[in-house]
Amino acid sequence: MRGVSVPAATPGDVKWRAIAILVLCECCVMAVWFSASAVVPVMRTEFPMSGLMVSLLSSSVQIGFVVGTIVSATLSLADRIEPRRFFMLAALAAAIATGLIPLLWPGTVWTILLRFVTGACMAGVYPVGMKIASTWAQRDMGLLVGLIVGALTLGTALPHAFSFLGGVDWRLTLWIAAASAVVGGLLVTRVSLGRPLPPAPPLSLRNAGINFQYAPLRLTNFGYLGHMWELYAMWAWIGAFFQASFSARFNVGFFAGGAELLAFATIGAGAVGSVLAGLLADRIGRTLTTIAAMLASGSCALSIGFLFNGPLPLLAGVALLWGITIVADSAQFSASVAELSPPELLGTALTVQVCAGFLLTTLSIHLVPVFVQWWGWKYAFAPLAAGPIIGIAAMALLRRHPDATRLAGGRR
Repeated sequence: MRGVSVPAATPGDVKWRAIAILVLCECCVMAVWFSASAVVPVMRTEFPMSGLMVSLLSSSVQIGFVVGTIVSATLSLADRIEPRRFFMLAALAAAIATGLIPLLWPGTVWTILLRFVTGACMAGVYPVGMKIASTWAQRDMGLLVGLIVGALTLGTALPHAFSFLGGVDWRLTLWIAAASAVVGGLLVTRVSLGRPLPPAPPLSLRNAGINFQYAPLRLTNFGYLGHMWELYAMWAWIGAFFQASFSARFNVGFFAGGAELLAFATIGAGAVGSVLAGLLADRIGRTLTTIAAMLASGSCALSIGFLFNGPLPLLAGVALLWGITIVADSAQFSASVAELSPPELLGTALTVQVCAGFLLTTLSIHLVPVFVQWWGWKYAFAPLAAGPIIGIAAMALLRRHPDATRLAGGRR
């Protein structure tokens, strides 16, 4: 209309539009991560699989991610390839790998290989998404990275919701997850960068060791390793825990769907914890926030097994608290790496961090069913509390380091 001017977008509007699109992309693509794990209970009714094969459906993704991050870190790909292009190509490849699984006989080496490829592709999604978000940081690094980790958390939970809505059709769950990754991969091209990226560093194998050459970064990574020992083992097996608990207590078909819904809520609740912790850490400090989160999540790991076959409201309450606190610290470890590492190696430093953490998860994921076999579900999650204990010690040491003043604008 003539005579009517449209106000120009403010820098703040541009920033939050970019972050909103990036969060949506991250959430959509991460739906493929636990897509197979979420449908294992239904899949096993149609195709009998050994316990080892079931574990491999989860751990092969972790192993693939570790291999992908090792390659990316060694070649500094996250700092040498335009991040949005890297994200897009990785997301589309992961979608193809996930979409092919329903066309094969589940539980074969080909299925495991496709899950491995999916994990390897995530090396171009998760750390790269955090790097893109960091270009917009202005004294709110914790919040921005918290939003990305919250999106990852919600995306990880989505397959449980897909499975609940899709009923017994596990193939539909995987195809929806694959389609979601396609949407996220294509949409990321609409994300703008907050500031120009520094020139790509020279190719050097020494870049991959940056996280363990500098004491504050080393302590941050030890804290992150403690966090990761607990996180993905819980995410991988909490649905099976609910299924077993509900079956033992209620023994009615309705609660099978209820278990999927509670698993989605428990994992998805981490998105809330991630954002709230980001807001808190930018105000009171990264070390205090991570220590408090690990103290709470470790307590849940020790106690939730005693609620197996217990009152549903109490079980759900502790599970949701665990889901919130187990993720709350995650983004703050990454934000700390972003604040402590050289700008030209930020992508590599973030990639090395998640590589080490996910390598550790391949062990804890496989150990949980062993603990179930030895001690039952009552004590199966308790050993996961060792991770938060180690993480708390590392972050307490980091808090005392003089260079910790570089965190959260001097708030440590």
